[in-house]
Amino acid sequence: MSSLVTDRGVVHYETHGRGRPVILLHGWLESWHPWRGTMEALSRSYKAYALDFWGFGESGKQGGTFTVGDYVAMVDQFMDRLGIERAPIIGHSMGGTVSLGVALDYPGRVERVAVVGSPIVGDGLALLLRLSARRSLAGLFYRFFPLGSRLLSPIYARDWQTWYKMFEADLSRTTLESFHYSIASLRHTDLRPRMCEIEVPILGIYGRIDRIVDPKQRNVLADSAPMAEISYFESSGHFPMLDEPERFYHVLVEFLDRSFD
Repeated sequence: MSSLVTDRGVVHYETHGRGRPVILLHGWLESWHPWRGTMEALSRSYKAYALDFWGFGESGKQGGTFTVGDYVAMVDQFMDRLGIERAPIIGHSMGGTVSLGVALDYPGRVERVAVVGSPIVGDGLALLLRLSARRSLAGLFYRFFPLGSRLLSPIYARDWQTWYKMFEADLSRTTLESFHYSIASLRHTDLRPRMCEIEVPILGIYGRIDRIVDPKQRNVLADSAPMAEISYFESSGHFPMLDEPERFYHVLVEFLDRSFD
């Protein structure tokens, strides 16, 4: 367990492997935990850094009103503190949206981007998440989210028991402020007007049976980003790294290793 201090609090992160750096960003209400297997798969050639966003996991929660834009700046600070000048950035769900934001706002930081089940437009979020973005409903949903997630977990991940165990632990460390403000920011995100500015390769991985982010967001990514390629996982939901791990690792490593010169 490692941590560093930024201007808005402590950032917890985990590392694994040796070699070139790669940054892993988690999704809404998560922490670094879903990346465990991916970090192991990358460890032969890469040193993976999986961090917890402010307000989630073991990172600082003071302030609490964190937005997608805040997390974009956080990644820049994180890389600066660790002396990582440039690296591939991989993000799951909200983390993928943040990854694209880093490529837009700090293009010199990013070698390539991989997004996994990530919304390019906030309208691509499931209805429950869009409703959670409403301040009037956030408190109610925050209270009942553990029970609702437990009941719905079989449609979120194939190995839903493993997923829910991780999710339950992560959710217990999330404050109401982090719960609401992050999803409200994601709900109002629309990266389409700026996607043409990204000049590095982009990989989009989407699961056909995703019930959290509309899989059609893959089309939005492909239509709006000139260097995007899509890998469609027919047997996966929102967590391809858990549903089809071996294929996921293969696709990701191939993308990271490929020369685009």
